[in-house]
Formats: sequence, structure tokens, C-alpha cells
Amino acid sequence: MNDIVRILKSASKLKAYYIAISCFTVVLSLLTLLQPLLSGWAIDEMRHGAAANVRYVAILAGLIFLLDLSQTFFSNISGYLGDQMSAKLLKILSVRYYEHLTVLPQSYFDTELSGKIINRLNRSIAQITNFMQMMSNNFLQFIFTTIFSLIVVAYYSWQVALMLFALYPIYVFLTFRSSSTWQDYQTKKNKHADIATGRFAEAVSQIKVVKSFVSEKAELRFFQRHYQKGVDINRPQSKYWHTKDVQRRLVLNIIFLGVYMYIFVRGAQGVFTPGQAVALILYAMQIRIPIFTISFLVESTQRAVADSKDYFEIMSVEPDIADALGAKDLKVEKGIIEFDKVSFAYDDKQDVLRGISLTIPSASKIALVGESGQGKTTMTNLLLRLYEPTSGSIRIDGQDINIVTQRSLREHIGVVFQEPALFSGTIKENIAYASPKASLEQIEKAARAANAHEFISKLEKGYDTEIGERGLKLSGGQKQRIAIARALLKDAPILVLDEATSSLDSKSEGMVQEALNRLMHGRTTIIIAHRLSTIQHVDQIVTLKDGKIDEMGAPSELAKSGGIYEQLLKLQTGRKTEATKKRLRQYDIAS
Repeated sequence: MNDIVRILKSASKLKAYYIAISCFTVVLSLLTLLQPLLSGWAIDEMRHGAAANVRYVAILAGLIFLLDLSQTFFSNISGYLGDQMSAKLLKILSVRYYEHLTVLPQSYFDTELSGKIINRLNRSIAQITNFMQMMSNNFLQFIFTTIFSLIVVAYYSWQVALMLFALYPIYVFLTFRSSSTWQDYQTKKNKHADIATGRFAEAVSQIKVVKSFVSEKAELRFFQRHYQKGVDINRPQSKYWHTKDVQRRLVLNIIFLGVYMYIFVRGAQGVFTPGQAVALILYAMQIRIPIFTISFLVESTQRAVADSKDYFEIMSVEPDIADALGAKDLKVEKGIIEFDKVSFAYDDKQDVLRGISLTIPSASKIALVGESGQGKTTMTNLLLRLYEPTSGSIRIDGQDINIVTQRSLREHIGVVFQEPALFSGTIKENIAYASPKASLEQIEKAARAANAHEFISKLEKGYDTEIGERGLKLSGGQKQRIAIARALLKDAPILVLDEATSSLDSKSEGMVQEALNRLMHGRTTIIIAHRLSTIQHVDQIVTLKDGKIDEMGAPSELAKSGGIYEQLLKLQTGRKTEATKKRLRQYDIAS
């Protein structure tokens, strides 16, 4: 019951629609109530044979026609309002879900497949919306029709009313007894559907990898296997449901036998006139229809409850990282970054960083070097406050980043990733992602500085060229230059470079490096090094080992220190063997 209440509360903004639909439902129920009554009166009048008042029965027939006509219009108006409410509810829940996802910590997305997140959105919200539409268009009318019908039946015979009323508690009791088992089956089906669609999304987004490894059939088998498990679970679930439904209906059949037997016998005894007997039978039929339709309503309700659990679970996840009460905007004048005894561990396991203390002067360039897993990317993630340190603090111009707003912090940090993160859409839209209100002139200026304007101008549609999902219609160098143009347009005083030249050919690398040099000028820059040749002119190199700073100094100093940097230089300039390449890869350094 709590789950149904949560579903109803989720649509509280649309109460005006509910009130309007409820009003139409009451009217429709009253109109439905009058038809058996008018029919009974007509039959009683026809009993008089040739002496019957023809004008009277004709008027009754006309009134029944007007009732039918009114029901046609009112039911469609109510249905229209229900459809509009459903569409608005779909939007409200979807926007609410999306908005909540954007404030969840990075750690949430580290453990969830994007396909599963999307599938939960589609399944959960669709079921909630369908449930609310069913409630507004069908359920309320059934309830009101039943209540009003029972009142009228009780006027003629409290015994019949009591038997008909008994249908509901018995049916509901039998239904709820089977509800939890059915929902358990549904939860298992959802789990396999989520796994299948999660992998489906991964395979589609990396279709080149799938094709190059000739894994189409393997991926299809994986997808098919999990959907087959859903089919396998559906068999006992469906059998269980229909077995219980037979039991429920048998109880109802027996009760209706008692109802009809009582009406027929009492009618034969003259207690009821033929018209009254017919009216009671029609009212019993009106109650019988929603009772048997309840099987569908109950199944829909159970499905909504089972499928909405994921939605409410995600909506109840509290962000680990939130703005402090009264947080102010970050003010950056110099761009001095300080890591003060910063430690960090993922999932409370072994520390990735251990007491890192580092000051990065204004407008300086530092490069982070270390084996994979030593915390290079973690340091930049902590700076962006995608995660929070286990202990210690990070300051920018003396301001602790934990007490400023996340929005203002990230507005002052530009990022260029090793893999350019572009969206489907035009080149102009992707560059303007950093500043949606930027003029075309500003976009072109950024593109020129990123060495991208020349190749963009040669495209048939120029800046309006559609680049496809993740920029698949562009080369690696072109994508990187658009990513750099985006960072240039953002014009943030602090820059993080997950070095963007490691996987490019020499020509593209030269153009991208030239663009990066322009981008870094006058900015405090942290570079995650992937090519030693591109960090020879930084102000400082910081090498990381076992989660700590191993050495720190200018490239010329560390080239003679006997430490990690000197060793890597010798490996990169010496004879290339498999052992050499393997050792360089351990440090994420391109050979």
C-alpha cells in the first residue's frame, strides 16, 4: 500500500486533472446508475399490455438514449483529460529522474551501466504513467459506479446488496495474498531485462569493437540468454497468476449464483416486480463487470508497484557530495591550487592517495607522472569535486573547494580529456557547449585558436555539420581540436589536460599540441602525461608512487635525478623491446 501511496504522491502536481476527472467520473457513474432504473420502469409499464402508456415508455426510451449520448461525450472528455494528465506526468517524472541523476556522485555511475539506468527510466516511469492513466480513466469510474449501484440495490434488497458488497473484501484479500509472490517474479524478470539492455547499450556504443573481434553472435547470445531467462520466469509467474485468478473467480461465481438465485426466487414469489428484478439483475451485472475487470487492474497495479521500485530507489539515493549550507561562489584571481595532506580511497578500500601535499603556482604548468592506478586522474577528479577526499583539503586561491558551490568551482576549470567527449549534433553546438550563448564569431575565434577552423571550413555545411554520436564522422585529431576549441571558449583560469595527443598521428599531434600550447597560456594547468616529449617544457613534473609524491621538480632536474622520470626517458629513447613497451604502458606512457 505504501508503494501505491508513493506513486499517487508523485503525481500530486496534477491534482487539478484528478479533480476534473473525478467530477466527470461521478457524473458518468450517476448516468450509468439511471439506466437499469429506467429499464425497470419500462418493463413494469409494459406488463399492463394493451393498457400500457405508450407515451410514457417512449419517453423512457428517449431518456435512455440521452443517457447513452451523455455518457459518450462525458467519457471521451474524461478520457481526453486522462491522456493529457498521463503525458504531463510522463514529462514530470522523466525530468525529475534526469535532474536527480545529474546531482548523484560520480561513484554512482562508476557502478551502474548506462543502459540499465535508461531502461529503468523507460520501464518504471512508463508503468507509473500507465497506472495513473488506468486509475483516472477506469478505476475511479468502477468504484463510483459500484458504490452508487450498491446504494440503489440496498433500497430494493439489503440482502442482495450485502452479497454483492462481500465480493470486494473477498477478492481483495485473495489478491493481496498472492501479490508478493507475483512481484518477486517480476523483480527477477526486471533484473535480467536490465542486464540485457545494459549490455545492448554497451555493444551498440562500441559496435566497431564488436565487429572487429567478430563478436556479433556472442553479444547476441548474451542478449538472448537474459531475455530467455525472462521468458522462463514468466512461465511460472503467469501460471501462478492464472491459478490464483481461477480461485478468485470461482468464489465470485458462487456468490453470483447466490445473487441470481435470490433475485429469481423472490421475483417468482412476487416480492419483486419483473421491472425491479430486471433492474436488480442489471445492477448486479454493472457490479460484476468491474469485479472481473479488477483482474486486469490488479495485475496493472502489481506491475506498477514492482516496476516503480527502481525509480523510487534511485530517487531516494542522496548525493554524497552536496553544497555546504550557505556555500558561496568561488572567486579566482590567481589560480593557485593547494593539495593539503589529501588522502583518498574508493569504496573505503586501500588508499589511492596518501597525504598528498602540493602547491601549484599561478599560471604554471605541472605534469603528473606515475604508474596506472597511482592517482593521477584521481587528483584531477578531486579537484573537480567529482569525489571528496577521505582526509585533507584542496584550496584554490585560499578557498576550500568544499565550502564553495560546485557549479562555480567547475565553471573555473576547463577540461580536455584524452578521449574527446563530443555529443551528436553540429560542430557549432559542440564548441558552444562551453558557452551556449556564444556568438558564431566567438565560436570561430576559438576554433581558429584550436587549429580547427581550416578543416571545418572545408566541410560542406561548415560549422553546421552533423558529427554523429560521439563525433564518429570526424578523425581523432579533428575531434580533439573541437574539444580544445570548446575549452578555449570556456576560458577558465584553471585547466586539466588528460593529455590529448597520445593516440594521434604525428601531423595531428603537431596541430593539437600547438592548439594546446595556446590553450595553456596564462592558465594554471595540470597535465596527466602520456607522452614525455610533450611535458619537457612544463614548469614542474610530479611523479607519484604508492599513492605519494615520489619526486617533484623541473624536467631538467628530474632528468638527472635517477628517479621515475629519468628511467622513463631512458626507456623511451632506448631500444624498443616488448619489455620496454610493457614498462612504458604501466605508466600510461605512449611508446
